[in-house]
Amino acid sequence: MIDVALLIGRLLFVALLYLFLFAIMRTGIGLVRGQRKKEKAWSISVERGPKELRGIQITVHGPVIVGRNPGSDIVIGAGYVSGRHARFTLMGQNLFIEDLGSTNGTAVNGQIITEPTALRNNDVVNVGDVAIKVRYA
Repeated sequence: MIDVALLIGRLLFVALLYLFLFAIMRTGIGLVRGQRKKEKAWSISVERGPKELRGIQITVHGPVIVGRNPGSDIVIGAGYVSGRHARFTLMGQNLFIEDLGSTNGTAVNGQIITEPTALRNNDVVNVGDVAIKVRYA
């Protein structure tokens, strides 16, 4: 009789242990999923420019180079664009644009920039006649 009670006790203990571990795993996975969904991210998209570039959207996770060089993240094959024209950079939760010494300059909302400039949601960065819209969502 005692053997049966001990067996039932052990089985109950193992079942409770599995339920506890399952609850912990489910909560952990839910937290990770929740953090990814709620986390805002910067993205840039080409709004105006050559047909092959329009509609391109990039989520910014690190530096994004705009220029004529084939190694750039956004390649603009036009004479008015320098090889390495501008760079988008994340600093904490802020996105900055920096002109990399280009000949024709980089503008934010129509104003030529001379130093790294913090961007806001829906700002428009102009590299020649290419307009790149910045979004934070």
